[in-house]
Amino acid sequence: MPVASDKTVTDVVTDFLASGAALAEIAAYRLPDDLQIRAHELLEKNRTGSLTDEERAEIEEFREIDHILTLVKAKARLKLLPIQ
Repeated sequence: MPVASDKTVTDVVTDFLASGAALAEIAAYRLPDDLQIRAHELLEKNRTGSLTDEERAEIEEFREIDHILTLVKAKARLKLLPIQ
């Protein structure tokens, strides 16, 4: 099931980051519900071994974005810490 807007997870995340979001917004960011649902669907299909080649590429994109987003959010949180 493709995302309704035909935007990839990369499009959605990079649009958010390019929007000028504040550090606190970045640190608290979560994927929109439709993308979270899609990620869970892909994970379930992966568990059952029923991913198509297109879905394999899609789940890999989710993995890559998750890794990058984890790093960006961690750096945002560090910048939000009070200076000791």
